[in-house]
Formats: sequence, structure tokens, C-alpha cells
Amino acid sequence: MRSVLSVSLPDKMAAELDGLARETGRNKSDIVKESLGEFLWENRFRRIKKRLSPKAKAAGFITDDDIFKAIS
Repeated sequence: MRSVLSVSLPDKMAAELDGLARETGRNKSDIVKESLGEFLWENRFRRIKKRLSPKAKAAGFITDDDIFKAIS
């Protein structure tokens, strides 16, 4: 199933979107879908990270580097 969403953009943002669509040969809808997907993924990631951060710190993982070192 698909939903249709109407979005109002400031003129400058709309012009930039138009230009990007022209430059890349992609349609505006695909660009907006990709951008929204990335935004939602990043937002979900931040929420999970915030929720798990206290547990990670309690286990001795203070920075992202600590985690990468442990899994590398």
C-alpha cells in the first residue's frame, strides 16, 4: 500500500530539489523518499543509542571507539 503526502517547501528548498532532480535524472519523489528514509533511520538509531547508552557505559563502553575496538 502507498500513501500520498503533500508537502509545502520553501522556495529555496524547492529550487534546490528541482536542480538536484535535473542534475541526477531522478524524479523529486524518489529523492524525497530516499531523504526521508535516511532521516527516519538516523532518528531511530539515535533513539536506540540513547536508550542503550547507560547500559553500554556501565559495561565500560564510553565512546564509539570503545565499541569498535571491542568488535574488531
